[in-house]
Amino acid sequence: MAVRKFKPTTPGQRHKIIGTFEEITASVPEKSLVYGKRSTGGRNNVGKMTMRYMGGGHKRKYRIIDFKRNKDGVPAVVKTIEYDPNRSARIALLFYADGEKRYIIAPNGLQVGSTLMSGANAAPEIGNALPLENIPVGTVIHNIELRPGQGAALVRAAGNFAQLTSREGDYCVIKLPSGELRKILCTCKATIGSVGNSDHALESSGKAGRSRWLGRRPHNRGVVMNPVDHPMGGGEGRQSGGHPRSRKGLYAKGLKTRAPKKQSSKYIIERRN
Repeated sequence: MAVRKFKPTTPGQRHKIIGTFEEITASVPEKSLVYGKRSTGGRNNVGKMTMRYMGGGHKRKYRIIDFKRNKDGVPAVVKTIEYDPNRSARIALLFYADGEKRYIIAPNGLQVGSTLMSGANAAPEIGNALPLENIPVGTVIHNIELRPGQGAALVRAAGNFAQLTSREGDYCVIKLPSGELRKILCTCKATIGSVGNSDHALESSGKAGRSRWLGRRPHNRGVVMNPVDHPMGGGEGRQSGGHPRSRKGLYAKGLKTRAPKKQSSKYIIERRN
């Protein structure tokens, strides 16, 4: 995976840095695993705007991703690696030995033709999904479940990875990409390796139009509004805007928003920075 830089033949090309798509082997998704995705444009059922700065964008089809990896003991061959407009990572199409097809998030280093397995008896190799209790300590993992059988909830974005640091009784201690240390039940599944498309973080759109293709409309800042519209608006000339806060008046920087008595706090050993 690499990125392309462009010669500044136009203002939009000058700062444009995009992926090369060299690892992608198919341009049309598997028909049985997609369905149409409706966009709301930020409007609710009566047409009222409830989310600002949304609308437009290219039409998308949703690819059904297998986050549960519950076909234990059935080998699967990687048929294609494809682009997915709904996420930053690439996806891989698996053909199982019993004829079923499924999409998974493509880990770094996964090749077309590789054979993958899931379940307690799977080897701890890239792309295999197995319970945390069967994964060697120190292994790099992604697609981690929070509850057994729920499906992967953590570490799914491009280039992300977590590390299994130790075991304490029924729980495994995981170091998440944010730096947080957290206990997760050993019976939860995770996938070996890091998420692919790691150069996604280096990409730069180059022009406002690319944001419009993604369905993002122009976002105007609170500082440039009037006092009636935003707590940071108003003032003669260019004012700094006071303490950063949201349109509703909640502090935007430094205010802890996590519920103080949240049930899952007891599983967090060390908070993120």
